[in-house]
Amino acid sequence: MNGKKGSFTINIATSAKAEEPKTEKESGNGDFSVKQWLRSAREFCIEDSNRVIFSLKVGLAVLLVSLLILFRAPYEIFGTNIIWSILTVAIMFEYTVGATFNRGFNRALGSLLAGILAIAVAQAALYSGRVAEPLIIGASIFLVGAITSLMKLWPSLVPYEYGFRVILFTYCLIIVSGYRMGNPMRTAMDRLYSIAIGGFVAVLVNVLIFPIWAGEQLHKELVDSFFSVANSLEECVRKYLEDDGTEHPEFSKTLMDEFPDEPAYRKCRAMLNSSAKLESLANSAKWEPPHGRFRHFFYPWSEYVKVGAVLRYCAYEVMALHGVLHSEIQAPYNLRIKFQREIQDATKQAAELIRSLGRDISNMKHSLHGTLLKRLHCSAERLQRAIDMHSYLLTSNYEPPEDPSNPLPQLSHALSSTVFDLPKNLVSELNSQNLDKNSNSPTENATPPVQVETYHEMMRKQSRRLHSWPSREVDAFEEDGGLGVDILPRMRALESTAALSLATFTSLLIEFVARLDHLVEAVDELSKLAKFKNEGL
Repeated sequence: MNGKKGSFTINIATSAKAEEPKTEKESGNGDFSVKQWLRSAREFCIEDSNRVIFSLKVGLAVLLVSLLILFRAPYEIFGTNIIWSILTVAIMFEYTVGATFNRGFNRALGSLLAGILAIAVAQAALYSGRVAEPLIIGASIFLVGAITSLMKLWPSLVPYEYGFRVILFTYCLIIVSGYRMGNPMRTAMDRLYSIAIGGFVAVLVNVLIFPIWAGEQLHKELVDSFFSVANSLEECVRKYLEDDGTEHPEFSKTLMDEFPDEPAYRKCRAMLNSSAKLESLANSAKWEPPHGRFRHFFYPWSEYVKVGAVLRYCAYEVMALHGVLHSEIQAPYNLRIKFQREIQDATKQAAELIRSLGRDISNMKHSLHGTLLKRLHCSAERLQRAIDMHSYLLTSNYEPPEDPSNPLPQLSHALSSTVFDLPKNLVSELNSQNLDKNSNSPTENATPPVQVETYHEMMRKQSRRLHSWPSREVDAFEEDGGLGVDILPRMRALESTAALSLATFTSLLIEFVARLDHLVEAVDELSKLAKFKNEGL
């Protein structure tokens, strides 16, 4: 329909013959999935090269323990029990060194306790006679399974959950196989030796060949989170001030958080769900010996988790700002740019402070942030004063007095810059419409004739059109006589609500600035406990 806004077009095919669907061979989709999978696998490996290194190390460790079976000499010594070494490597080998040490400790302790318990119960069952022996073994299996399953659910014992699993299946396999083979002592010792060999190979390969330290991963993850929050804040504010209201994402995309043009937002949102990852890395890092830049014992890895929690506390405000950016009710563009300089200044100072904190953690240096904090607080105070001075812009539009003798107050710069840029033909059109209405009105009515609309009234209506939400010309209903008494107050309330969305955005930004004080304190505490170098040294 001539391409006008709100119109739609119906395209009718010229041919009556329906288009036949293309086959998989004709459309070329047969090998497209394979190419797409190979491309995604390549990107996955390039994104983090440690993934490829980890997979190669696992293959090497499994190969080394498999040689004990492929060669005849070790196989004759251990027999089929050497398979336990392969099982130990497959279960114990983890991505980081700390996680491997943690898993190895649980594996070793669980296997040792299970072996000792299995030997004791097997010997007691053996001396009890042929009739009572299977009953004792069956009752012990039931009790061990019930007790270990209950203990691994105990809150304080959750970190050792894998150890209880090891106790359960190691005990069951040793005592059942020993009962059939007739020598539980020999069976238990052979399997313990095989488990020890597998654990030794796993630790040796993971530590000596391109080690992946959990401490380094935690350090890098926290630093990247700082820059993600800073980038997301700047991206959100930039789009909010540049958005003129012409384009808005569909509701389905907003609901599913699909914003392909906002990569920083996606990283910040992923950071909000990284609390479990940081805690897991911190727990694994506690098992690692001093290495690299972390050369002293009892390194405060738990402080990294605390700093990450405070950073997420600040990132929640960024997500709230992003929600205002993509909300249905938006402040007028000419009202947003009224506070553009103050908002940009506060955003710039906040992002600079966050990046400075991230660089300090990355370089493991302790620097004073008093100057940055002072400038940040000053920019936030200027924004707050600007909101206080122009608070009249955040309420319903000004209604001129009915008495023309009373002088009109001077309009603010933000409003006058919009009013006087109106096209002149709109003013002449409004005057002609009012003159036509006055000429067509009946003269026999006792009511006084409708007066010609003044210039200030026309400016008020046009200002309402530019400042109101939704983008609906309310005064068109007044001209048609279709606007009821109850609708006009509601539309004015919507206009005020749209203006208040700007107040919501600025208040969230000021709250974000206030939360940065806690972030600075957390980073200072981390630098003291981790013994970061002072900036001047």
